[in-house]
Amino acid sequence: MPKLIKVYIQQVAIGFALSAVFTVILIWFDVAGLQRLLLNSPDGWLGTFLIFFFNGLVFAGVQFAIRIMRMGHEDDDDDDDDRGMPVRAHDPTPVRISIR
Repeated sequence: MPKLIKVYIQQVAIGFALSAVFTVILIWFDVAGLQRLLLNSPDGWLGTFLIFFFNGLVFAGVQFAIRIMRMGHEDDDDDDDDRGMPVRAHDPTPVRISIR
């Protein structure tokens, strides 16, 4: 299996685990009356699943994006700019300005 696929599966699992924790916290602290709504409704399990699932999609996407963006900077030594050209520090040159 390619390394990128393994990284993706790992980050999706982490994202859905974070979603499970987030969903439990939302229900536990009764945010916006969510606990009463989900526990007193016959279809509360569906609402709980949808909150978990859609937050899982968001968290997994963000988790994967952060991981991919960090991969490019793991071996960056900051001696060049984004175009691959070396960064040179220029000494300021004094310029005379005549004021009339």
